[in-house]
Amino acid sequence: MTATVDAPSGETRPVRPAPQRPAKRRSSARRHVTPWMMLAPGIVLFTLFMAAPILYTFALSFQKELVSGLGLGSGSRTRAFAGLENYIATFTDPEFLASVGRVLVYGLILVPMMLGLALLFALLLDARRTGAKGFSRVSIFLPYAVPAVISSLLWGFLYLPAVSPFYWIFEQLGWDDVPSLLSPGLVVFAIANIGLWGGVGFNMIVIYTSLKAVPTEIYEAARIDGASERQIALRIKVPIIMPALIMTALFSMIATLQVFAEPTTLRPLTNSLSTTWSPLMYVYRDAFTRDDIYSAAATSVIIAVATFAISFLFLRVVQRRAFGQED
Repeated sequence: MTATVDAPSGETRPVRPAPQRPAKRRSSARRHVTPWMMLAPGIVLFTLFMAAPILYTFALSFQKELVSGLGLGSGSRTRAFAGLENYIATFTDPEFLASVGRVLVYGLILVPMMLGLALLFALLLDARRTGAKGFSRVSIFLPYAVPAVISSLLWGFLYLPAVSPFYWIFEQLGWDDVPSLLSPGLVVFAIANIGLWGGVGFNMIVIYTSLKAVPTEIYEAARIDGASERQIALRIKVPIIMPALIMTALFSMIATLQVFAEPTTLRPLTNSLSTTWSPLMYVYRDAFTRDDIYSAAATSVIIAVATFAISFLFLRVVQRRAFGQED
């Protein structure tokens, strides 16, 4: 639609309206901007509290502190580029290597037992003849809701022969030579028991949820063919939920490498636990006891890279087995 205006000479000239942006273009731009606006808070928080600290830690790991004189005064302590000095010191420290060995033993004890019990409980809860499933699920999962510090304290007092009711029962039975679980040779089993008590419930819920997602027609067809409940569990259920088992195994391995709360809480109760019993305790000692944040940063980077490498290799090994059926 056009309008006309009178020119000074008396002629009428058509006036075209100003071009307007199509509504379709405006809606398309809104569709592109809206997702980024919704993601913006998460991106900002991730950058401030995850990406920035990681980059700062990585930068600190290549630095060291130089002290001049007695270390007093504003200019007596300066930062300098250390290169790989902090990393070499960590890799050549016997205490760090010993902490890595203890954590590996701890993982070999904890992860298979935790996943085995979680799978067993999930299969039992998914069985047709199991009763009180709701109560059983809550009972198995409830220990996971207890913070690690509280559970470590509870178990720590149960481990102490002087206050533990178990050792009182042993004395009444005449078993006076029962060793303490907080002794140097058994303390790793004591810590693994705390992790086992708290971690089985979470893994059980993950596996049980995967079992409930399997169509029941598959089980009915197997029963018609004469398969027993044990055969259904081992030959049908376990292969189908293999991705969930792989995921829980990966999470358990990562948690094992990051064990910290349990040995730190038990350390005041026994002399069997040093300040560097686990790699994270080694980092904590350097950062807050020795006030060497540069060495602690290098060790933190090593632990992070090792965790990523183990997770990547583990997924590469089991990828075809776990996720091949989804292709």
